[in-house]
Amino acid sequence: MTHAASLRSRLAGGESILMPGVWDPLSALLAQRAGFHTVFVSGFAVAGTLLGEPDIGIVDQANMADVARRVCAAAPDLCVVVDADTGYGDTREVQITTELWESAGASGMFLEDQVWPKKCGHMDGKQVVPTEEWLVKLRTVVKTRSEIFLTARTDARAVNGLKDALERGRMARDLGVDAVFVEAPQSLNELDEIAAALPDVVLVANMVEKGKTPLLTPSELADRGFMLIVSPLSGLLSATKALGEAYERLQSFGTLRDHLSTITAFDDFTDIVGLPKHLANDAEHR
Repeated sequence: MTHAASLRSRLAGGESILMPGVWDPLSALLAQRAGFHTVFVSGFAVAGTLLGEPDIGIVDQANMADVARRVCAAAPDLCVVVDADTGYGDTREVQITTELWESAGASGMFLEDQVWPKKCGHMDGKQVVPTEEWLVKLRTVVKTRSEIFLTARTDARAVNGLKDALERGRMARDLGVDAVFVEAPQSLNELDEIAAALPDVVLVANMVEKGKTPLLTPSELADRGFMLIVSPLSGLLSATKALGEAYERLQSFGTLRDHLSTITAFDDFTDIVGLPKHLANDAEHR
């Protein structure tokens, strides 16, 4: 069974799925090592780590496709869902994006309705395109895809209000998308309104630490009707803090000799990136 088929099957069977955000092969391997089976390549994370830029429409189709390809190649046992932002252009570009994502090995994609250049869903000042323009892009993915799992994301709640976001979600559901994602509800009541309005489609919840939506556990979200949960920045923000603290110690003390408990052991790192496998393969072919 393919990863996309497995994702659909797991959700249809009532499984709650938590996807941590990843941004390169190493973060994907660490997520896999922690026991995750499904990960999310976050546009926010790729913009920050690949380009050192904020998530405001600077990262492009080529950047995301390249990262997706590297992640899928490094961790072929993972189900990899990749952020596709707005599709990076008109319907022709959306078609190309869909084909690129599938050729990279992605099992899923998110497609949103923001005006390009877009912004992170938990930033202020977003704009959305007319509903039909977004729906045309979603139809393009549905017609183009081989089997990629399509999540329709709407940011209309922040722009036009929750009522419009729910109507967009209903229309996306009716097109045959696999999941609907109403971005950045701001209260438990709003989460419940979304679940009540869209009871017959997989719902996505986005758990951004210190973002606009209340932070809930997968179990708490499942009780409210949200079965596909993305935690896109947990790893990135944790790694940023750890790396910053390590550099501060190195600058202060000139060495981490007295702080070795704060870092990954050399041999553990080489295990994570597969050195034993390569050594075994070399020995076999001598």
